[in-house]
Amino acid sequence: MTLTITPSAQAAENPYERGPDPTTASIEAVRGPYAVSQTSVSSLSVTGFGGGTIYYPTTTADGTFGAVAVSPGYTGTQSSMAWYGPRLASQGFVVFTIDTNTTLDQPDSRGRQLLAALDYLTQRSAVRGRIDATRLGVMGHSMGGGGSLEAAKSRPSLQAAIPLTPWNTDKSWPEVRTPTLVIGAEDDTIAPVSSHSEPFYTSLPSTLDKAYLELNNAGHFAPNTSDTTIAKYSISWLKRFIDNDTRYEQFLCPLPRPSLTIEEYRGTCPHSS
Repeated sequence: MTLTITPSAQAAENPYERGPDPTTASIEAVRGPYAVSQTSVSSLSVTGFGGGTIYYPTTTADGTFGAVAVSPGYTGTQSSMAWYGPRLASQGFVVFTIDTNTTLDQPDSRGRQLLAALDYLTQRSAVRGRIDATRLGVMGHSMGGGGSLEAAKSRPSLQAAIPLTPWNTDKSWPEVRTPTLVIGAEDDTIAPVSSHSEPFYTSLPSTLDKAYLELNNAGHFAPNTSDTTIAKYSISWLKRFIDNDTRYEQFLCPLPRPSLTIEEYRGTCPHSS
């Protein structure tokens, strides 16, 4: 008698996969498969950041979810990033859009505040039981995007970082060990890609899973309004690296081609982690 063991029998299924098999339509949709609830967090009840809003999948049937903290930019508030909450949470994440201590906080401060928000989310928040504290990521716009790089630099255990039209006086990030998707905008005059997003991306280690997406005909504030291209690749990046969900690799590798919405896309393929 010959015993045959199939590869599928040998390999355990990825325990972090959440939701149905993705399609282009599903990651471009305004809402994903999960119903979403939200709860406000007062600045008076937290330390280290300015409060915010937590968006989370309503169901507990699928177990815990990965979580993402999202920072606004200089002079901005969480309202400028509010669309990411339901858009990402409905795909199977807990999302915390935060206010900063002051609207004038610099990137290094915003980085610390993103980490403080994640710590609150996983340790004290009302939804902490819904979160897998080992699967966390950061996003941010402008100085918040610079802050997301600061957060990844200081906490290598983060699973994903997505700086959105990021701004920072530090142009070099060889210390980052977190898979990073940098999203720049072709017509950005506040944080021009030539002096911000592109050198940020280039300076990341060549061994790192990383990508650079440049939005076509877009300006600095493109991330502040609902954008299908930003959502599509952010969801894919977060799924691929926070959830280790290789079902989303198809949207990242081979590299997306230039299009009406993509001026340029660079990246490391295939991904190593």
